Amino acid sequence: MKVTFLGTGTSQGVPVIACECQVCQSSDEHDKRLRSSVLIEESGATILIDSGPDFRYQMLRARVKKLDAILFTHEHKDHTAGLDDIRSYNYISGKPMDIYAETRVLDSLKREYAYVFENNTYPGVPKVELHTITSKLPFYVNGIQVIPVRLLHHQLPIFGFRIGDFAYLTDIKYISPEEKEKLKGCKHLVVAGLRKEEHIAHFTFSEAISLINEIKPLKGYITHMSHQIGFYKELMLELPENICIAYDQLVIEC
Repeated sequence: MKVTFLGTGTSQGVPVIACECQVCQSSDEHDKRLRSSVLIEESGATILIDSGPDFRYQMLRARVKKLDAILFTHEHKDHTAGLDDIRSYNYISGKPMDIYAETRVLDSLKREYAYVFENNTYPGVPKVELHTITSKLPFYVNGIQVIPVRLLHHQLPIFGFRIGDFAYLTDIKYISPEEKEKLKGCKHLVVAGLRKEEHIAHFTFSEAISLINEIKPLKGYITHMSHQIGFYKELMLELPENICIAYDQLVIEC
């Protein structure tokens, strides 16, 4: 399995518009973060987790020629705002894009992209095939098993996903002991760590590290970081060898 980090930033990305802090002004490419998303390539299938506002550029930058499905963690705009740009993949494949999300998220997509779901759609609108998922059962994308992992983003229930030895948890503030069991034995664990200061809806840097240490993967990665977290090079010095700071265009083999 090949995993590409398409974006590792929070909802505003880094640099933040009009911000003049040192991180936003950094010349280090590791400190430039698009909105969080990962691309998974396994057994000929190409699966995306979340299509945020930077989706179009992320696909161009990573030269993604084929996309089979999108898994949505939740309905916030920094995770769904790029959905309209799947049209190119519709044209190339000649079929709708498979979308996997829970009912609440699918309902949100139907509201936000009402023109996609009208009975008489305008020519050229995105074509989608919706699939409802739950926290109780795994599902399959092109024969690949995906295990939903229930998380809380403040009080909003969202999903992380485990695929084989890889697990991806973004926008997390709480995970129950039962859901942690789904992560046991994974070799590569990605956890969001927004910043070092406490936040009502997100893990802090230290909370992300604590969860990784508890699960004990072969390698842990921290993603979904704001400009408030600091510089990549300085953060790497604070981490043990089994954990690293994810950055845009990082590629790992699982």
